[in-house]
Amino acid sequence: MVNTEYNSSTNNMSVLDAVGEFHTSSKFNVWFGRFLPPSDRANLYGPFYANEWAVYTDGIQDGYPFVSQGRDNGAMYWGDFKAGIVKMKLSAGAFDGRSADGISGLIWAARAQFDFWDAENGYYLNGTYYGDKNLLAIAGATQIQDYKTATTVDFLMERKVMNGGDFTIESEYSRYNRLGGYNGNYGKSEGGYGLASILFPKVIGVGKIQALGKFAIAEFTDGIGSPITNPSYRQKTTEVDLGYIMKQFDARVFAYGKVTSFNQVQTNFWDAGVGLQFQLSKQIMGVR
Repeated sequence: MVNTEYNSSTNNMSVLDAVGEFHTSSKFNVWFGRFLPPSDRANLYGPFYANEWAVYTDGIQDGYPFVSQGRDNGAMYWGDFKAGIVKMKLSAGAFDGRSADGISGLIWAARAQFDFWDAENGYYLNGTYYGDKNLLAIAGATQIQDYKTATTVDFLMERKVMNGGDFTIESEYSRYNRLGGYNGNYGKSEGGYGLASILFPKVIGVGKIQALGKFAIAEFTDGIGSPITNPSYRQKTTEVDLGYIMKQFDARVFAYGKVTSFNQVQTNFWDAGVGLQFQLSKQIMGVR
């Protein structure tokens, strides 16, 4: 499996995934190469399959160390299982620390996910399924390198509503203890967010309207150096999106607004705009 990404600002093509896969059944899969390691749901769905528009800006999602776009170089086992009404997705592997964070020790990674309603087959995930599934999923993931840790717990509930609509709740708690994180001047950070969205069932033109809201709080502590130069601080992020979903992730438009505030250290700011996502084909573009 090889997936690439084109950066129009630098005119460069980069490798996202370059994976050799060994597969005997849904319960036994071995990957080796460059790919998304066991981590939080936000990393495993990536920016093109997230429910929100301003993903990875809250200081919480996907703070794991990486080589490029959340990917690491290494080897991993993963498998899908079923035990009664519970579906389990388990993954574990070892990854090159030097290429990810400059430290020679291996990064050990593991994730366990439990789906109580519909199953999510395969390894990579989505932030929403736009009414194709009823989901109740909870998962925990951790990465360890030389006693440093990055740990997350994520939750997703999604229900089909009103014959063509969809209601989604997503949340995550993260704790980065000297491994990963969003600010290299701080040894530890932790926080959580809650997100809710509704996709209205009525078709208007060629698409449906979606409304989304998100609130996140992240705490940054153990500043490098003295507490005077790098004091602990808190970040709050509020995002509101209004989407027009034409063909799920292949064609969608967002009007979005985001406010990011801090109690000290950094300056408050806001961001707003219109975003368009258009994918010609998953097979041609090699996104998934």
